[in-house]
Amino acid sequence: MDSAALLNLLGNENRRRILRLLSRKPCYVTEISEYLGVSPKAVIEHLQKLEDAGLVESRTDDQRRKYFHIARNVRLEVNLSPYGFASKSAYPASNGLDMSKCRYLTLDVGTEDEESIDELLGTLEQLERLENELSLAQRWVQGRLCEVLDQISESVGTGSESRIYADLLASIRSEPKGIGTISQDLDAPREVVADLLEAMADRGLVQRTERGWELTESRAEV
Repeated sequence: MDSAALLNLLGNENRRRILRLLSRKPCYVTEISEYLGVSPKAVIEHLQKLEDAGLVESRTDDQRRKYFHIARNVRLEVNLSPYGFASKSAYPASNGLDMSKCRYLTLDVGTEDEESIDELLGTLEQLERLENELSLAQRWVQGRLCEVLDQISESVGTGSESRIYADLLASIRSEPKGIGTISQDLDAPREVVADLLEAMADRGLVQRTERGWELTESRAEV
């Protein structure tokens, strides 16, 4: 699901409370209504939105009572810094994902099927500890990203526009791009991007070639 749509969906407190309840156990409408203290009609409307988004599913028991439950795991990440705002949603990777291909991450958690409760609890403890460490690592990376962008900004720009200079350089650091693509990356008007590129070209930071705008050769080799 699109992260922006997911943010809008979860902006409602009652829908968040419904999901919190369903994460504990499947429930039918009357249970949810009593838990939230709102009318069954309002609960049904919330559940319909959650079902349409693929977050909730339902099943009917032998007494023809419909139970609702969480449909799948979803992770929503929001990054907010002086350099931008971004959000993304992610779903669990397949069991066949090869974690050894991750350059900066080493995992030492068993992946074999455990048979005993003790082994399962041990693996659960390891995974919870890993989740906490990854959260700390993400916070550290976000902080370092801002520090590096600050340094780039101070080196190539001045005043309130210095941050957009850093974003522009980051946009073309890997490959040449046209003004249209760069303006999409920066979410800025083409005219603004064109003026910035010309100003940076005058300072010898970027150059325009047949392939598009790119870093000057001396910058690209750094």
